[in-house]
Order: sequence, then structure tokens, then C-alpha cells
Amino acid sequence: MKIFTSLYDACLKWAKHKHAEKYLAGLSCAESTFFPIPPDVMLAPMVLSQTEKAWRFAAVTTIASVIGGVLGYILGYFAFESWLSPLINDWGYGDKLALAERWFADYGVWVVFLAGFSPIPYKVFTISAGALAMPFLPFLIASAIGRGLRFYLVAAIMKWGGPPMEAKLKGYIEIIGWSVVVIAIVAYFILR
Repeated sequence: MKIFTSLYDACLKWAKHKHAEKYLAGLSCAESTFFPIPPDVMLAPMVLSQTEKAWRFAAVTTIASVIGGVLGYILGYFAFESWLSPLINDWGYGDKLALAERWFADYGVWVVFLAGFSPIPYKVFTISAGALAMPFLPFLIASAIGRGLRFYLVAAIMKWGGPPMEAKLKGYIEIIGWSVVVIAIVAYFILR
């Protein structure tokens, strides 16, 4: 069953669409607020298909992601108590919110930087930063640096790897895809 190869081929095709950059920006913004799919899955094939635009795509992804992070911050700041907190508790994520609060208390702005750079859910920390009234300017700076480093790194790897990187990536895409699924399931049960 080659599910991820088909998805990868579709992403490469979408990456060449005339509105691909707008889709990338929309995905990047949504992922920082609520959407579960990271923009890397669209950024990487877009850079591979048009390596001369690698830095532009990384910039679009970074800017849109930070804008989404600001929206998450605003959502957490203004709607947490009245709207989000009951939903989080109803969905059984109260313990994860408590963990995020402890991390904010222990590490402050570094949590936002780490969440922005790493594959951990950035959206949880954007909303939590607003809900906990983290100072906005440090939040914005940490978000921009963390997200920028991540997306420029992805763009650089794809740009400099070029067609050989694409061939290697395609050869391992099923293994990578299923590994991510297994890791997500294991993480779910560990954190549950």
C-alpha cells in the first residue's frame, strides 16, 4: 500500500500550481492556530520544483506562520476563559494545557522558540502564550526566529539537495510516512 508516495506525488504537482504560494501561506497560517498538518509537507516539494524560489517560499512560510501564531495568541488572550478552556477540558486536553503552563513558568519565551523550531505542536504554545498573557514582543521575536530557522533549514536542505535529494526522499517516502504515523500513535498513548 503506497499511500505516501501518492501523496508526495500530489504535493509535487500542487507545488507547481499557479496559486501554490497562496496555498502555502494559508496552510502555514492555519497550522499555527488550529490545523494539524505542518507546512513543511508543502514547502519541501515547492522548493524542489522551483529551487530558484527557495528563499522566497521560506519567507512566505515564515511570515504566514508567525501571523497565524499571532492569531493563536489573540485567540488565547481574548477567548481562552470563555470559549477555549471549556473545549480543552471537554476534549480531555486539560493535562496537556497544565503541562504547557508549567513549561511557560519554567522556561518562558524559550518554550515558544522551541515550539516554533521543533515538530511539537506550535499552535498549543501560541494559544497558551496568549492565555497566560505572555509579553507580546518576546513572543513575536521568539516565534519569528524559531519558525524562520525551521523553514529556512527545510528550504536549504531541499535547494542544495536538489534532484538527488528528491530521488532519495521519494525512495524513502513510505518509510518516512509510516514512521511518522507510528511515532504519532506512540506519542499519543504516552501523553494520554
